[in-house]
Amino acid sequence: MTQEEELRLVKRAAEGDEGAFEKLVIENEKLIYNVALKITGNPDDAEDVAQEAFIKAYRNLGSFRGESRFSGWLYRLCYNAAMDHIRKTRDPNLRSLTNDDGSDAELDVADPAPTPEESAERKETQRIVREAVNQLDDDKREILIMREFSGMSYTAIAEALGIEEGTVKSRISRARASLAEILRQSGTFSQLSESNSRKGGKRNV
Repeated sequence: MTQEEELRLVKRAAEGDEGAFEKLVIENEKLIYNVALKITGNPDDAEDVAQEAFIKAYRNLGSFRGESRFSGWLYRLCYNAAMDHIRKTRDPNLRSLTNDDGSDAELDVADPAPTPEESAERKETQRIVREAVNQLDDDKREILIMREFSGMSYTAIAEALGIEEGTVKSRISRARASLAEILRQSGTFSQLSESNSRKGGKRNV
């Protein structure tokens, strides 16, 4: 769906056309549910968050100015609803992020068939990473979730936040650097290096 098509549907929906809004829901429901699921980590919570995001979108259609994609605006509503849910439950079920150098390799890379010891190490690493993410300020945490959890492109993030694509890249770089520093201070990177060295040594035997 093009941005022009979105705008036409939004205008009709704002005028009371429920069918138009239903089309917007169908177009975006998969994305919004996946975003909610990745942030909350729970299917039931994700359903509630996604529903709340769509309800807020419907109630505030008049405030949508069309300066960005409707999907980006809807994403922000979903993100805010999910973070509100996390703050209320105090269970930030965040998952592994990419390395601070910007590569797509996960911080908790696992073998296809990990041993019980490796599984325990990975779970502990994930816990430390979740805690580290929670120490980031809101802006850095949000943009990391948009990029790493939701897999949004730089262009989509720029549209959602109303900033330039170059600014998106620089903010993500700073957020990754901040996360890396927190992890270094906690000793997580050292633990990962030692763990990977042990695994590598075993493979070479």
